[in-house]
Amino acid sequence: MPLPDAKPVKLTPNLTIHAPLSRQGHGPGILIIRSAVDPDQINPAATLDPEPLQKWAEEGYVTVEIEVSDDDHPALLDTLTHAINTLNTHEKCTNKSSYGLIVYSPSLLPNLTQTTNALPAIKAIISYGALLNQHPPTKPHLYHLAEPGPKSTSNNGLIHRYRYPHVKSPSFILPSHTHYSPSAATLAHTRCLEFLKPLINGPWFDLEAIWEEHTKFEFEIRSVEATMETMVQEPYVNHIPTLTGGIGREKLAEFYAKHFIFCNPGDMEMEVVSRTVGIDRVVDEFVLGFTHDRVVDWLIPGIPPTGKRLRIPFMAVVNIRGDRLYHEHITWDQLTVLVQLGLVPEYLPIPYPLPQGPVPRAGGRIEYRVPGGGVETAEKMVDESCVPSNEMLGFAVRECTDLVLDWVS
Repeated sequence: MPLPDAKPVKLTPNLTIHAPLSRQGHGPGILIIRSAVDPDQINPAATLDPEPLQKWAEEGYVTVEIEVSDDDHPALLDTLTHAINTLNTHEKCTNKSSYGLIVYSPSLLPNLTQTTNALPAIKAIISYGALLNQHPPTKPHLYHLAEPGPKSTSNNGLIHRYRYPHVKSPSFILPSHTHYSPSAATLAHTRCLEFLKPLINGPWFDLEAIWEEHTKFEFEIRSVEATMETMVQEPYVNHIPTLTGGIGREKLAEFYAKHFIFCNPGDMEMEVVSRTVGIDRVVDEFVLGFTHDRVVDWLIPGIPPTGKRLRIPFMAVVNIRGDRLYHEHITWDQLTVLVQLGLVPEYLPIPYPLPQGPVPRAGGRIEYRVPGGGVETAEKMVDESCVPSNEMLGFAVRECTDLVLDWVS
């Protein structure tokens, strides 16, 4: 299914609407309020993370963005009313008259409670920055605060506060702002979904089915085009141990075509050991098994085929935005791969001096036993009792010369 062609539609100078960019094509409505980023605060770094209007459309929402300045505050109620009426009549909007509001402009917050109380269609509010104490919210409210401290809940669960100690300002969520923080923005976005979806009824997607469809196109059907169609406009894949993958649609499609989908052995199989499904993520523990009968670029680049059978413990963290994949973070134990291929010796010399000893004899060297396992690392992921624990704790260094090997306790 090709990418949707929905584009943002500017309704007034400060009001823009975007239909869902999910494959489903329809969903609940949300309103977002933001200010333009000052020219001296524009982020010079490129990022795949889109601005809020597109991001929430990718999540499957009919999204109305209200751009405000300080002069717009008195007219905010009228503007929100116009935006709600627009959602009420939009053909792609489900759950009409039940909307969420996300405020990216802290300067609006002092008057926000009074404004939203007059709008019963707004069922939940998310803000980057805090309300003043004299105006506590009367509807479910999630705060993202640029300050140290723990998560907290108050007013019988009505108010939820998340704190981000390492960000510079509430603008950490905006990719176009110089204070943008990728890790904090990712965490905040997931928390927004967890808070918002139950309150405005979705949109809900079968994340397991989306992930399994993607892997079927990768490993069974082996279609680059079909695989890419399961992903958002600008996705990425990061194979962490080998720094392989692709950042953005063009580079990822090229990586899949030249270094992944058609480079995998024919008998490659995934044995899922555990699966955790969150609001926007699937986390898999699995064992990848295959015969090393060709160069597998993404996993062991440059290593000629050995003909050996491998079983490797893996971890995949898959972020799904709406009903399409945004990214995959894939990691595995690279040392066990090399051990199983016979490419790592049992002992290697210690390449630095040991001030506390031991000191080798003339012509000798001190070696350490490489702390890595073979196929048993995968077996122990599947069955925790099949291999004894802690045997590596008894590993010792040894002194080695051409003629003598002595253990060093």
